[in-house]
Amino acid sequence: MSAPTWVFLRGLMRDQRHWGEFPHVFRDLIPDTRIECLDFAGNGTRHRERSARTIEAMADDARADLLRRGLKPPYRLLAMSLGAMAATSWADRHPQDIDACVLINTSLRPFSPPHWRLRPKVWPRVLEIALRPPAPRAIEAMILDLTTQLARRPERAPQALLDQWTAWRESDPVSRSNALRQLLAAAAYRAPKRCPDTRVLILNGAKDELVDSRCSRRLAERWGCPLRVHPEAGHDLPLDDGHWVAASIRNWL
Repeated sequence: MSAPTWVFLRGLMRDQRHWGEFPHVFRDLIPDTRIECLDFAGNGTRHRERSARTIEAMADDARADLLRRGLKPPYRLLAMSLGAMAATSWADRHPQDIDACVLINTSLRPFSPPHWRLRPKVWPRVLEIALRPPAPRAIEAMILDLTTQLARRPERAPQALLDQWTAWRESDPVSRSNALRQLLAAAAYRAPKRCPDTRVLILNGAKDELVDSRCSRRLAERWGCPLRVHPEAGHDLPLDDGHWVAASIRNWL
């Protein structure tokens, strides 16, 4: 029997490089696994392409990307934030493709109100990053502050990480128009009321500064899915504690 293919999908204006060391941590704890990290159009290796206007189109694009690579379903999806919206759309419309789905710190209509899905206190900063971006390093410092708890524990937030993120933004910038398309797609997406016909695990960081943790709890309640909560992690849970994420998935499987 061939090793299962895990497909990793990142969030808003992020690309596969932002997984950092997590794929290696994941493979150490869950061996005999093939990992495919994808970029949505407009981000990373595909930053010159136009971002899709809908979550459904993003899911279809990821699906086509895998087929072009010669990788056939079923797949297992691990996705966070906007990527988890695409994973939900994919699993809902093509359940035969998906063997398992892990959703990290996502927020979905119709289960959560707008002020849960994106905390009001961060709206000005998110709009600034998307529409009136400051210097690349300032943007990445903002994102680090909004999405992780590393910035609150300086001993775990080496400047090398910020240097790396800044270099990626300078080499592969997300355009203003693509940032806006991704924001609008996330805001407009409406998830199915019933859980997709596959195994689903929801992971959440209790100290998420970007998305209210009640979004994950509400989704788990409505869909009847297992929920695991990290008491100290933020929005970018794999960066804050990748070992916990991988161990939670291994135990669930």
